Amino acid sequence: MSEISAQMVKSLRDRTGAAMMACKNALKEAEGDIERAVELLRARGEAQAAKRSGNDATEGTVQTYVHSNGKIGVLVEVDCETDFVARNDAFVAFAKDLALHIAAAAPVAVSDDEVPAEEREREVRIATEKAADRPENVREKIVEGSVNKWLDDVVLLRQKHVNEDKYGGKTIEDIRAKLASDTGENVVIRRFARFQVGD
Repeated sequence: MSEISAQMVKSLRDRTGAAMMACKNALKEAEGDIERAVELLRARGEAQAAKRSGNDATEGTVQTYVHSNGKIGVLVEVDCETDFVARNDAFVAFAKDLALHIAAAAPVAVSDDEVPAEEREREVRIATEKAADRPENVREKIVEGSVNKWLDDVVLLRQKHVNEDKYGGKTIEDIRAKLASDTGENVVIRRFARFQVGD
């Protein structure tokens, strides 16, 4: 079985709307067979979010977190489809936990698409320079791997939640997708602002 590529994971995610890790695990289990991976995700209820992902999320909540020393603060907006879900305890708790996570993890963007182009280009340049002494046929893979690792660190949806005890190493996207599945609504992390004294 060949290695599961990032492109295969992205393709499955585009088709199903399931979380990245769920897609990767399904592809591993299906030994790279995309159709079988889609079936696995559907059987687990992870692909249902795709049907809702196009729905308008015009309700929601804004939550805050201010660190005990008063030097870091976060505002985050999480949206859903109905006022009923926006007032749901699990939905509000997710938004509050998200604000705390953002304070601790300091992401630069919600999703890959929102990462500033100049920052991405800088990381590609750094990775390319580091890989310069490696064989030419593997350089591209090394650069791709380095940039992906950096994105895991700075993109909110890719980050593992800082509260390991509560979330057991799940990414923010995994938690968001589970909430969307549980509520039956499209759940969107719309935006955030992180403030740090002196920054």
